Amino acid sequence: QLQASGGGLVQTGGSLRLSCAASGRTFSNYNYAMGWFRQAPGKERAFLAAISWSGRSTYADSVKGRFTVSRDNAKNTVYLQMNSLKLEDTAVYLCAGRRVSEVSNWRYDYDYWGQGTQVTVSS
Repeated sequence: QLQASGGGLVQTGGSLRLSCAASGRTFSNYNYAMGWFRQAPGKERAFLAAISWSGRSTYADSVKGRFTVSRDNAKNTVYLQMNSLKLEDTAVYLCAGRRVSEVSNWRYDYDYWGQGTQVTVSS
């Protein structure tokens, strides 16, 4: 089970930190990679960032330099620090997990999904 939190309303240029807590037997049995995606109304689900079990990360060009993904394996939690937020960052943000340790930017590589948390950026 994945539980995302930390979304909210923020002004342009502001920051938010999202968290995704993993629980259950699945996540205690695998060295899993985690990803963050987002989906805006009427748009496809888009990859943002991913982090391997060992901490190697990869980012979409649209967020590189603004977003930072990190993880605390002892807490089974992954974070997405979002800075310099723009209006176009408004979306539902979802975390996802895959039962291998390496990252992927392809949504269909992920086995588990959280319920999403809304991020709204206003001017």
